[in-house]
Amino acid sequence: MDVQDQGDHRAEAEHAGATPPLDESIRAVGNAGRATVDAAGETLRALRSLLSADIALARSALGRGIAWAGVAIVFGASAWLLATAASVALMQRFGLSWLESLSIAAVFNLAVTGLAAWRTARFFDYMGLHATRRQLSRLGLFDEPADDDDGQTGVPAPVAAARETP
Repeated sequence: MDVQDQGDHRAEAEHAGATPPLDESIRAVGNAGRATVDAAGETLRALRSLLSADIALARSALGRGIAWAGVAIVFGASAWLLATAASVALMQRFGLSWLESLSIAAVFNLAVTGLAAWRTARFFDYMGLHATRRQLSRLGLFDEPADDDDGQTGVPAPVAAARETP
């Protein structure tokens, strides 16, 4: 390398390391900020349109699902009635009277209905958000004095557990 090349490299290095004027820096930062805000806005618009499409798809699927659940209930109920009628006819053929056959079928159907009602009540009880209510009550955000699940108000859980054990 000769002396002139070294001088050119030094000038380029000094020019590359030189700070731009303040107004140019402010404009560059402002442009970068606007570009960031524009990109965020485009992203939010895309997400909004995606959410809108997903909600429309879910709404359509819910309607169709409810319609097919109705079809399943109708055909399931008719199949259950046919199976019950067949079992009554079979019991009658084995020598039971019509009254006995129908009574056995009715008792069986009532037992299944009772089981279904009990299970339904249990699942509806889960919808009460009891754990969330307890936590909100402890924070003092949700107080319902008439809603005592445990029957113990204001007693911490370890103390309540110690009281219950003999």
